[in-house]
Amino acid sequence: MSGRFVRSSKYRHVFGRSTRKDQCYDNLRVSRNAWDTNLLKVNPKHIAVNWEAGGGGAFAIIPLEERGKLPERIPLCRGHTAVVLDTDWNPFNDDLIASGSDDGKVLLWRVPENFTVRPEADADDIKDLAPVGKLSGHPKKIGHVLFNPAAENVLATASGDYTVKIWDIEAGAPKLTLNIGDIVQSQSWSANGSLLVTTSRDKKLRIWDVRQERPAHETNGHTGAKNSRAVWLGERDRIATTGFSKMSDRQLALWDIRAVREPINGFKTLDSISGVCMPFWDDGTNMLYLAGRGDGNIRYFELENDKFEFLSEHKSADPQRGVAFMPKRGVNMHENEVARAYKTVNDQYIEPVSFIVPRRSENFQDDIYPPTAGVTPAMSSSEWLGGKEAIPPKISMASLFDGEGIKEVSGVEEKPTGSMDAPTPKPAEAPKAPEPASPKAAPEPVSEPTPAARPAPSMKEQGASMAAMVNKFADGEEEANVSDGDDSSFEEVPKPVERPTRPAAAEYASPRVSSPLRPKEAEAKQVETKPEPTLVSSTVPSTTSEAPSPTTSIPKNDIEEIKNLIAEQTKTIATQAQQMQTLTAEIEALKSKLN
Repeated sequence: MSGRFVRSSKYRHVFGRSTRKDQCYDNLRVSRNAWDTNLLKVNPKHIAVNWEAGGGGAFAIIPLEERGKLPERIPLCRGHTAVVLDTDWNPFNDDLIASGSDDGKVLLWRVPENFTVRPEADADDIKDLAPVGKLSGHPKKIGHVLFNPAAENVLATASGDYTVKIWDIEAGAPKLTLNIGDIVQSQSWSANGSLLVTTSRDKKLRIWDVRQERPAHETNGHTGAKNSRAVWLGERDRIATTGFSKMSDRQLALWDIRAVREPINGFKTLDSISGVCMPFWDDGTNMLYLAGRGDGNIRYFELENDKFEFLSEHKSADPQRGVAFMPKRGVNMHENEVARAYKTVNDQYIEPVSFIVPRRSENFQDDIYPPTAGVTPAMSSSEWLGGKEAIPPKISMASLFDGEGIKEVSGVEEKPTGSMDAPTPKPAEAPKAPEPASPKAAPEPVSEPTPAARPAPSMKEQGASMAAMVNKFADGEEEANVSDGDDSSFEEVPKPVERPTRPAAAEYASPRVSSPLRPKEAEAKQVETKPEPTLVSSTVPSTTSEAPSPTTSIPKNDIEEIKNLIAEQTKTIATQAQQMQTLTAEIEALKSKLN
């Protein structure tokens, strides 16, 4: 950012808050394996951490509420014959997790009810967890496992055999195989689970049409020799990647899946640190978090107009090797927490880091907590394999804030696809329709007869009416007759010769309009002029030549009165104008004092 102006954003002042050591998860033995994964996975109930264990691979499951120092011996998930490289929680079942290992196997685990890492038993009697399912099909190590975010029981596994297999874990068999051609470094699903993006050691970025088992798009990614990562930006048709340049500078790039030949606005250089940047996307706030592997900082950006705007950076002296982010339904909304990261420190403990929007209100903040992904899949595995595409139903964050549990929000799942962007504004327009537009317009004519309430409009109206009357009597009797039916303030002047058939109209029009200006004079003029139309009406049928006799005397007197009225009105307008200038000066003075 240039610093010349401040960009308007609700998340400009988001800050990261560290956790006290006694509230962290201490006395851990985080895996020291050099394979490039996040080491941690978290959901609203548990943390899974790759464990440094002998005699085969293992990982630990820690309930979120069991903070502090863990016992020396805790129950582990054992079953692999080699080190565990990656794990992933089922997005629709917080108690089901999959693990991939160097032994080429995928194991499925279910967390038992009331599970604890502090069982009331001797250390020698603590029982480890056993897997509930096994998926065999890769001949080499499995470096990445990732559940489909829309379809139930669909799992993607990336292996050292240069393939990605898509499993139906309910059937226990691979259904699809993607031939990558090199080691997969990262993978990420689209929101509807139909596309998969991968980065690999051959520096290619591929977007796969999974059910067709072919890449829909392929392009050159980051050119550096070190690992690159990719993350799908939720329900958007955008992908973010992190990697390195040929000069080993860390980079960030944004890609349009419809035109992936080059990144949008090119590759953005971040810094020259050697650690891989782990990207995490928050769809509710449109924020991207980059956690450096090997450094202690987590920087975050906001995506706006296809550009990542840097917001701030959470700095820490404690470097992290593994990082995981909590799903949105697990954040603490009572503290305006929009994201929560869990980072490993020194391979010994896990520290939560809360990212908070600084607001004083204790009410639910609906602008920063839109409906988020829930726990109900959009389709079954068979429907997904059959070609169905859908977004899982969203849940209301307000219901979680009020402690009412998970409540689905109808209609929100139709937002992501481009063809369904049109229905989304309709609910917003619905409340506009019943707005009482006519009542708002109704008070305006009420305020017009009282010029004191709105001095500026009343002066314009009075000036226009007086100018019209001057022209009327200055130009002659013919123009006066034409304007006799107008809504003027001086319609009480009769012209019986030219319009003998409508004397009553002049009588009723004069008190209605002229009374707000000078009611006393209007009443006096009505008394004087009412007998005259009756006399004229009797003389008109007889002869038209007798009519000019009364008209020669009446306009002279009336013109004198009108001139006097105009003079008085001019003085009044001048006085009001001076008052307006005085009030304007006072208002400007008050504004300058407030500023």
